[in-house]
Amino acid sequence: MELRHLRYFVAVAEEENVTRAAARLHVSQPPLTRQIRDLESELEVALFERDGTSIRLPAAGRVFLPEARLSLQRVEQAVAAVRAAARGPNGELHLGYAPSPSVEILPKLLRALQQRCPEVRVRLHDHSSPQMLAGLREGRLQAALMMQPRPQAARGISFQPLRSYPVGVLLPPDHAWKSRRTLSLTTVLGEPLVAFARKDFPDYHEFLTRVLGPHAKGLRLAEECDSGPSLMAAVVAGRGVAITPSILALASGKRLRFVPLHPAPAPAVVGLAFPARHPSTIVHSLLQAARP
Repeated sequence: MELRHLRYFVAVAEEENVTRAAARLHVSQPPLTRQIRDLESELEVALFERDGTSIRLPAAGRVFLPEARLSLQRVEQAVAAVRAAARGPNGELHLGYAPSPSVEILPKLLRALQQRCPEVRVRLHDHSSPQMLAGLREGRLQAALMMQPRPQAARGISFQPLRSYPVGVLLPPDHAWKSRRTLSLTTVLGEPLVAFARKDFPDYHEFLTRVLGPHAKGLRLAEECDSGPSLMAAVVAGRGVAITPSILALASGKRLRFVPLHPAPAPAVVGLAFPARHPSTIVHSLLQAARP
């Protein structure tokens, strides 16, 4: 049995006339009649009752008609899926991001995705790391550009590292340390520190605890800020220095000076987070676009 047998049968059944069915299929009548006979011979059952020019479906034909339609529909769906895959994904991508860590990566990533998948519309969501992880688990986000989360916080989430950044200190441009090539942690802790607010940025405080080690106990902060811009403004205003990855210095431009810590702590890693199970075709395309 071939697909054309099903198409011919459905056309004749719907038209209830071989001549009209042949015109609809753009074939001549004799080959159409032969194909119907071949189908009935293969099934060993009469699919039509013929009375002169009148054609009716018997019980067997009425049972076979919806099944034949369903088979043809499934074939059409398969063909459409294959063609869509060949064209590339389309639809909408809900992408979470944290502005400060993604300032360097996000524009390049969006341009690469646009070139690869011009039909994809990207919806950006400015969230904290906990909000992004929750959004990925709950299906509100398909991917998130963020700092690498702790393993305990990333259950069910895959993470693709994209870039790592050294850890150091943000200083106002007129600070006495502005010409230093490196700074020790003990030296930095002699200065007032500004940081992101613990309530809004718990992942930053985990990062700070990792960098400070035993110095983290009893640490007092001069000021806690609710965003990257407010933290940079606090440093520029001289309220304190900030221990951050170098990515924040890229966002600040020439307003601030970044000096690496020595010995160097483990770098901060920025990448793409996405659901570990069944990531969408668009997410796969996003990961490919993120590759150098």
